[in-house]
Amino acid sequence: MFTCLRCKPNDSNFYMTMKPTLALFDLDHTLLPIDSDYNWGKFLVKLGAVPAAKFEADNQRLMDDYNAGTLDPSESLPILLAPLAAYPRKQLDAWHAQYMAEQILPAFTPQARALVAQHQNQGHLCALVTATNTFVAGPVGAAFGLTHVLATEPEAKNGEFTGRWVGTPCFKAGKVTKVNEWLASMNLSLASFEESWFYSDSSNDVPLLEAVTHPVACNPSESLLQTATERGWRIIKLWD
Repeated sequence: MFTCLRCKPNDSNFYMTMKPTLALFDLDHTLLPIDSDYNWGKFLVKLGAVPAAKFEADNQRLMDDYNAGTLDPSESLPILLAPLAAYPRKQLDAWHAQYMAEQILPAFTPQARALVAQHQNQGHLCALVTATNTFVAGPVGAAFGLTHVLATEPEAKNGEFTGRWVGTPCFKAGKVTKVNEWLASMNLSLASFEESWFYSDSSNDVPLLEAVTHPVACNPSESLLQTATERGWRIIKLWD
């Protein structure tokens, strides 16, 4: 089981609700103890699919910018999506299957699986909400049993990626936009739910954390830990 740092372990009100409930999960360093987008880049370097020195340097710089809260999607997405446009989808799918087997599935924790399952077993509407693009994140969400994946959407034509993206990047306030658009497609809104949860590790996700009734800092970064402590948000750990 996961460890809750700000609630009683046996507090039944933590999950049990009698009204419709929404449960949203960030992916990287939240459900996963790694960053799937960053590690996908390192995986491509290992394969020799991208220019090693330049891509590795760019990948690290973008990760540093993300952690500092200064990442600009208009700069990062052309870099991160370019490899998808460089290869046929069939090849990308084969590489992703290898990536899942070698790096993603071994990183799953029982605590993260249990957290998702607890919400699903209560009949809550659940979704993954991640800045990572849908090509990388979609199969990860599926492995958690999450059928709804809200993520940055790479543009594709005739089934092949172009290196561009469509719609709003699922990042910072863009996550709120993505959630609102998704709910509106079902004639719902955040106000439709008596309770809504969002689990995240990052201060980049404060806009969506502020939009739900139950923000949860999950293995939080130092900056999010400070914000959560100041605001009295729940803080949990899914791994040590």
